[in-house]
Amino acid sequence: MADSSDARALSEWVTAVVRELGIEGALDREGVVDMVLDLTSDVAHGVSRPGAPVTAFLVGVAAGRADDPAVAARDYARKISALADGWAADAERGTAANDQSRRA
Repeated sequence: MADSSDARALSEWVTAVVRELGIEGALDREGVVDMVLDLTSDVAHGVSRPGAPVTAFLVGVAAGRADDPAVAARDYARKISALADGWAADAERGTAANDQSRRA
């Protein structure tokens, strides 16, 4: 568990980044932080550590292109976490989570 100084630093950082990017009010910041941390943890442990930040970026790009980025981000994060969880299974490697015809 992160200590209070880490949590405070993260909160201050997220506030500054949100302000700098001009996306105040666009997302539930606390929910986003938890979602991204969970997603990157799943990828780091299930696929590779360097894949975690790259995956977070890709999910953000995809969500940003959606009609409702907040909903899309949650949906994409859930799908990609599931893909990462099953990454060690050769049968699922490289099969998109939304390609149900190729999944067992």
